[in-house]
Amino acid sequence: MTLHEFLAYVQTRQPLDTPDIQRFMDEMSDQARRITCQLNGAYHTPDEIRALLSQLFGRPVDPSLRVFPPFYTDFGKNIHPGKEVFINACCHFQDHGGVFLGDGCQIGHNVVFATLNHALAPAKRQTTSPAPIVLGKRVWVGSNATLLPGVTVGDNAVIAAGAVVTHDVPANVVVAGVPARVIKNIEEK
Repeated sequence: MTLHEFLAYVQTRQPLDTPDIQRFMDEMSDQARRITCQLNGAYHTPDEIRALLSQLFGRPVDPSLRVFPPFYTDFGKNIHPGKEVFINACCHFQDHGGVFLGDGCQIGHNVVFATLNHALAPAKRQTTSPAPIVLGKRVWVGSNATLLPGVTVGDNAVIAAGAVVTHDVPANVVVAGVPARVIKNIEEK
């Protein structure tokens, strides 16, 4: 299996349950761990961080991307940050299904992006299915928030610290809680 074939397959949101897919995921995870260990194991300048992230993502990142390590991912090739994105320390990107961060997004400490879900039936629990997480422009995700597979967050929304986002979030709102719900509208000033 090639990266192109895998990325096309995950767009179908079908289970990742064939030996071919499992072997590919294991190989990619090993590659991602090697790069993230290098990224997280020593001090790097911002340019060096971007160079390592370009290697991890498999394409050049925008020069405006700012990431404070440590940074964790078990795949890496399906993370798509826009321009002027900031990712604070200790974030976890389970990006097999795809993580798309719009321009100007701000990601707080220890945020989790989980794009894989396990089957509910105990006999099939080891089977995972992918779904992307998509953040619009200027989204602010507070520390310790968790975003679950298939969630889309609208422009300018705020995800409060500690929130667990299980459903789509409209633009221009603040969501909080477990599960996250709208608690406030944001007015342009």
